[in-house]
Amino acid sequence: MKIVIFNVRYSPNLGDGVLAECLERRLGVSLPGAEIETLDLAGRTAYGIADSRRSGALRLLQVMPPPARRILVARVLGSRLAALRALWRGKIAGADAVVIGGGNLFQDDDLNFPLKIAQVLELCREESCPVAIHAVGVGRHWSRRAAKLFDTLRTCNVLGVSVRDHGARQNWEQHFPDWPSPGIAPDPALTLQVEMHGRRDRTRPLVGLCVTHPLILRRHAGASRENIPLGTVQGYGALAECLLDAGCDIVFFTNGAVEDQACLEHIRNTLFRAKNRAPDRCSFAARSNTPQELIALLGTFDAVAAHRLHACITAYALGVPPVGLGWDQKMESFFQMIGREPFFVSAHKGNAEIIGERIVTTLGEGLDLDDRRRCIEKAEKAIEGLAAGLKMTIRGSERETA
Repeated sequence: MKIVIFNVRYSPNLGDGVLAECLERRLGVSLPGAEIETLDLAGRTAYGIADSRRSGALRLLQVMPPPARRILVARVLGSRLAALRALWRGKIAGADAVVIGGGNLFQDDDLNFPLKIAQVLELCREESCPVAIHAVGVGRHWSRRAAKLFDTLRTCNVLGVSVRDHGARQNWEQHFPDWPSPGIAPDPALTLQVEMHGRRDRTRPLVGLCVTHPLILRRHAGASRENIPLGTVQGYGALAECLLDAGCDIVFFTNGAVEDQACLEHIRNTLFRAKNRAPDRCSFAARSNTPQELIALLGTFDAVAAHRLHACITAYALGVPPVGLGWDQKMESFFQMIGREPFFVSAHKGNAEIIGERIVTTLGEGLDLDDRRRCIEKAEKAIEGLAAGLKMTIRGSERETA
């Protein structure tokens, strides 16, 4: 049995690598003996490959009107996807089934994912390869062209569809109102097999502050851009002051994206120029190069605050209490799913004092371990269900051709 998974495994944002590796591992446990291969939708083949031009490209896209952005992205991606087409066709032709997921793949980021996923779906149709959609995020707003590209799914032999939370399901139902409601499969990163975090023996709690470049937040924000919590370098500095005053130590870190790491360096320089307590009570983590390095870093904290969804998901899987910063529907949906709504800081209530208070509160309360266990079990069972569906379909196909 051969299964090919498509997602963004080797994204510089290493949270995508965490979920991709978890999905591949858990699917392998449920399908012993199967050959499982993950292909990156951007054509990347290893971690640590960063595009130094990305920040400049993002700034350019930010100032362009949406129609012009979509034209530019389609033109740039066209040649890249053409080069990947033969490789992907060969992989799909040799597979018994394709899985697309997890991650926030059904979103219209100026046609980036719609173009990539449409090509995968076209090849699945042409090679008569069944396809399953698993644990995906779904954007609320699609352009007309994006909707048409994603509609390629209708031409395929679809084994099943699952999305990662209730918000994603509502969006899916809006885009595909004539389809059965998709199942909910919690993010595969929840199935991490790592020893659960325990309170470290230290005099002060250690808080991890995950830095996200304001440009990324403004570009993809579902909320008002002016109201994004920690939407400026100054906001990070104010939060650091609040936490230092509360008796915490701080580590600034990123999920690995180059632009986020550049923002972290800016914060470091700003804090040192201000001559505050950064040298002895604040530290700045080196950029993680692999999912394992990010996981190991997250496991050292007593609490984490982040805009990045997979910093929160991975921390939660490790038993580290997360505080989510509101800027996109997916973050709020995750905190609703795990029953931690009080520790999601919405876009309109996101000043440094409120974020600091939520962090201090969760340091005292910790996590509800029963809720955490149930969430992990749901994610594991969802992958087991995916495997069972793949197995049934493949066996049925084998009987028909016998």
